[in-house]
Amino acid sequence: MDKHTARPCCEKKDLMNRLSRIEGQVRGVKAMLEDDAYCPDILIQVSAITAALGSFNKVLLGSHMQSCVAAGIRDGRMEVVDELVCVLQRLMK
Repeated sequence: MDKHTARPCCEKKDLMNRLSRIEGQVRGVKAMLEDDAYCPDILIQVSAITAALGSFNKVLLGSHMQSCVAAGIRDGRMEVVDELVCVLQRLMK
């Protein structure tokens, strides 16, 4: 079964902007590598990308819990809690 989430326009725009910034950071690291930049400089940029992805995940997870999970519980679909537990376990690896 395909699941979809309808997101408010402002939330979708925020998430897309975050991903665009991350995409730009990745392109920057690629350019640094092509230009033979100093390894520690590249590592610091990769760390910034990792932090940005973590922040993206936190925002998306918070939104998911406030909308999808809360709505599922209100509708009596307790399987959304099991799904959330599985997602959290995967994120914490």
